[in-house]
Amino acid sequence: MNTIKLFAVLIALITLSSCNTNGVTNKELTSEVDSVSYAIGINMATQMRANFTEVDEDLFIQGFQNGLDSSSMKIDAAKANSIIRSYMMKKQVAEREKQQQEALKKAEVEFAEVKKAGEDFLAANKTKDGVLTTESGLQYKVLKAGSGAIPVATDKVKVHYHGTLLDGTVFDSSVERGTPYQTNLNAVIKGWIEGVQLMQVGSKYRFFVPQELAYGAFPRPGGKIRPFDALIFDLELLEIIEK
Repeated sequence: MNTIKLFAVLIALITLSSCNTNGVTNKELTSEVDSVSYAIGINMATQMRANFTEVDEDLFIQGFQNGLDSSSMKIDAAKANSIIRSYMMKKQVAEREKQQQEALKKAEVEFAEVKKAGEDFLAANKTKDGVLTTESGLQYKVLKAGSGAIPVATDKVKVHYHGTLLDGTVFDSSVERGTPYQTNLNAVIKGWIEGVQLMQVGSKYRFFVPQELAYGAFPRPGGKIRPFDALIFDLELLEIIEK
């Protein structure tokens, strides 16, 4: 809801409520303008209930009256829009976080077995010969050593990769497409950001990525990756394109 609509809703709901409490009798609908006016009031009140139930009616009426006669204003009129906008943005953020937490709880129940399978795999995998584990839990194995430069997170790199689920299902592969992939390193999953910075140009690593360093509970919709899937990437660092 934009600021203009918000003001209209507040004015319609609170002013009508104030008038009724001050003894103004209900009017009959005797013309088309009367009906349209009443319908607009209903529409705005409905929006008000859906978007801003927290309003303090007394303070709204006070602010509305002060704004009409430009007297005793507690807030400068020029700042009103920014105050409303800031509040509504915070409310939207809070609502998104609430929805995300609810979705997370649902995913943790529905995909608990997927999460456990990844944890069990990684626990066994880290004991295998040649597998190294970083402090974050990222596991990797050097398939081919390189001798070139080592990228940093702000670099743009060119790589070839082959990504699979733990059961071998291929979910994405630049190798199969036959076209190397270019990306800003800090724009990919955490497992890649950390892992590629371990590599020299010309090297090829196999990464075993815990779900929390991959897509966690919220993979891209419609793909083969499920919530909490641990992933495996064979990744070859071909070039640092931009430093």
